[in-house]
Amino acid sequence: MTESTPYSAAPGEKPADYPGKTLGIVALVLAFLFTLLGLILGIVANNQSKAAGYTNGPAKWAIILSIIFLVLGLIISIIVAVSSAALFGSVGML
Repeated sequence: MTESTPYSAAPGEKPADYPGKTLGIVALVLAFLFTLLGLILGIVANNQSKAAGYTNGPAKWAIILSIIFLVLGLIISIIVAVSSAALFGSVGML
């Protein structure tokens, strides 16, 4: 004679992180080290989270910081190039 034992419901599992959260954090770290890669991963993470209906703060900050750092890097590169051209261009005239 077998008796069926009613099982209680399994304890609720911790809900999985929303899509793009980990990628957003990685993008935020890379925004400081490899700006262009941080921007690309930030956009991908933001799109993944948006498709799932979540907001992704780290991904948004990665996008913002990457754009700021790219613009600053471009400005500094132009200043260095112009300064180098002016310095080395005047050396030949001596």
